[in-house]
Amino acid sequence: MPQASNRAFRSACPIATSLDLVGDRWTLVLVRDLLMGKRRFAEFLASPERITTNILTDRLARMEQAGLIAKTPYQQRPLRFDYRLTDKGAALWPVLQAFCRWANHFMPETWTPPARFMAPPDGP
Repeated sequence: MPQASNRAFRSACPIATSLDLVGDRWTLVLVRDLLMGKRRFAEFLASPERITTNILTDRLARMEQAGLIAKTPYQQRPLRFDYRLTDKGAALWPVLQAFCRWANHFMPETWTPPARFMAPPDGP
C-alpha cells in the first residue's frame, strides 16, 4: 500500500488517497484560510467555523507532516509560529475553487467567495 509521511493510505486510488490526506473536517478549511492570508494560530481560531485549539494544533501538525504547510517562528517566548502553504498545499487552490463553484451552484445559501479567491493563481 502507498505511504507518505509514515501514514498508510487505504488504496492506490487517487481520490481515496487524497481524501485520506485532506478529507477530514478541517484541513481544507485551514488551506482556505491560508490562501486568504491568515498566517497565525489566533487568526485560524477567529474563523467562523470555530475550530477548537486542540483540533487546530493537531491539524497544523498533520498538515506540516504531510508537506502541505511550513511553519516559521516569529516569537521565541512563548514560541509562536507563522504558517504558510508549501507548493504542495497551494496546489489545492483549484480544488477549493471547484468546491466553491459546485456549492454555489447546488447550495444557493452558501456565500459567494471573494473575487480574489476565485481568480486564477498568479504565476505558472
